[in-house]
Amino acid sequence: MLKNFLRPRRVVITGIGCVTPIGIGRERFWASLEAGISGIRRIRSFDPTGHAVQIAGEVPDFDWEAELSPKDRKHVARTVPLALAAAREAIADAGLDTAGMSIDERRKIGVEIGTGGGGLAFTERQYSYWYNGPQSKASVYTIPSSTHGGLSSEISMALGLRGLSHVVSTGCTSSTDAIFYAAQHIALGRQDIMIAGGVDAPIAPGIMAGFDLMTVVTRDWNNEPHRASRPFAAGRSGIVAAEGSYLFVLEGLEAAIARNSKIYAEITGYGATCDAYHRVRLDDSGIEPARAMTLALEDAGVAADALDYVNLHGTSTVLNDRIETAAVKAALGPHAYRIPMSATKSQVGHPQGASGAAGIAAALCAMTTSVVPPTINLDEADPECDLDYVPNTARRAEVNTALCNCIGFGSKNSAIVLEKVR
Repeated sequence: MLKNFLRPRRVVITGIGCVTPIGIGRERFWASLEAGISGIRRIRSFDPTGHAVQIAGEVPDFDWEAELSPKDRKHVARTVPLALAAAREAIADAGLDTAGMSIDERRKIGVEIGTGGGGLAFTERQYSYWYNGPQSKASVYTIPSSTHGGLSSEISMALGLRGLSHVVSTGCTSSTDAIFYAAQHIALGRQDIMIAGGVDAPIAPGIMAGFDLMTVVTRDWNNEPHRASRPFAAGRSGIVAAEGSYLFVLEGLEAAIARNSKIYAEITGYGATCDAYHRVRLDDSGIEPARAMTLALEDAGVAADALDYVNLHGTSTVLNDRIETAAVKAALGPHAYRIPMSATKSQVGHPQGASGAAGIAAALCAMTTSVVPPTINLDEADPECDLDYVPNTARRAEVNTALCNCIGFGSKNSAIVLEKVR
């Protein structure tokens, strides 16, 4: 299998595409991050009146129809246009012209997408048509469009990409894992370019009711949505579900230099573990999340004292934030107290399987602009959450090395290290 393998290629990020609750496009997303803007609002995609949870992080003013042909619009999940918009931006940002490429060139470009819910909201809508009518609105493609694996194929087909086309679904760590697997394909010479990242769109009545049944979403801020997502704050009461798409172009360093590409960062380390503990709840010890971060740092050959920034999972649940704080301390030791950290979910909500990619997009913002985004709504920190979360206001800081942490349902933990190319 690896008979021609000599040494791994270095893998860099050369394109970014973002469709988020705080802005469509990389530049708007970054500007809103730095300004500390919240993207949490009353739900618009359905009437939430009478629901216990009436708020979410939805993408406002998104022209989803522009991303699809008229014949496809009733047959795909919302994740598809979200992903297509981000992929097209990332490809343009990387200076690639996929439409003008030969078939052989497009065979060297793969797609690796992370998603938690995939097309579940689409499936829920189809059930509504079947059982409540009108049945004529139901899609003949309900099965393939409800299956997670079809998501990457939609991107491949729309853009004519002939390389591998895979979906990773590992809960909230999905996109972190997908980005690493994409990097691995490039490092091993199996693909030259990868479109990788995460997308999710879980805002639907039944899904929101399911989250509420698990008691993981906050019911307390329906009248003040912008204050609802509050990682590490005293009195926090749960996640705010969100949608969004964060995709990247990955390629080999030498190829990027040859193309004279803008290079955002190099992916240098990855670690993943499993608590093997519970379907939803974290093990109180925090040992395995800490070990995932340690493995990522060891893989990168980066010492804890060399880190300039940590992007935290920061869900805004009482348990997760407390355990993640303890895990960071265990992984980084005394250096944990001096490193600025922030939780992107305080602004965009919790985009499920796209969480890791959202954090990586935020870390790339910090590395590119030398501005660390804040953790908003951190008016008073939980006494057990005592690290530097960059409360409420962005901070100027040189960021050359960043650690992005992710924790998911099913006891999964993943972390990635990014470094500026030297």
